[in-house]
Amino acid sequence: MSGQLEGKSAIVIGGARGIGEGVVEELVREGAEVILADTREDLARQVADRFPSRVEAFKANIASKADMEALAALTMKRFGKIDILCQVAGIYPVCILEDLPEEEWDLVLSVNLKGPFLAMRACLPHMKKAGYGRVILTGSITGSIVSWPEHSAYASSKAGLVGLARTAAIECATHGITVNVIQPGNVDTENVRRERGPNHVAEMSLAVPMRRLATPADCGKAIVFLASEGASYITGTTLVLDGGQVLLEAKV
Repeated sequence: MSGQLEGKSAIVIGGARGIGEGVVEELVREGAEVILADTREDLARQVADRFPSRVEAFKANIASKADMEALAALTMKRFGKIDILCQVAGIYPVCILEDLPEEEWDLVLSVNLKGPFLAMRACLPHMKKAGYGRVILTGSITGSIVSWPEHSAYASSKAGLVGLARTAAIECATHGITVNVIQPGNVDTENVRRERGPNHVAEMSLAVPMRRLATPADCGKAIVFLASEGASYITGTTLVLDGGQVLLEAKV
């Protein structure tokens, strides 16, 4: 621990498992205090219990305006400030385009794109008043760099996230607030192994020059960097975490 986030308050939305859990761990390791928001309050409390007095669990749905406003209010009440906002929550159902139900399209865009908008809208006024803030959104290489069959809704939402971040970065630039996006490739999480199986992880690893998938800790460390003073002059950009996956002209 270097303590580079000592004294900072952070919100992690979607921090109860997978990438989000790794983000919470790395933020705490660097000294931050965290409000962990997730729809799964039971899992959120399990994570929070590992870090007594450092992490507080809060049940919230990123796609709910009321929940995001309540989350911002809780953080202000608890810490008196919102230094870091991390959006990790996201969903990735798969379906070929012509069979994709309109309701599923709406759900993916509501969680993956409207949700970050609602979270930022709730937190940015407090950051602007303080003259300081770090917003880090979790995108993907899918959408703005590459894509894959059956991912039209997911890819659209993640590509849109980059546009949202760039616009927000411009609007916030004179207020001491940076807005950036991490773009992981495939990440080795329990959900991925359960939903897509160990063969998927093994096969996707072969498509990565480094011959492994990202870990939640890899994503957490990238977010720590973007939240640190070392990244104070970086805004409106994307940080790709894919082990070189998008560099290849063909599978090797």
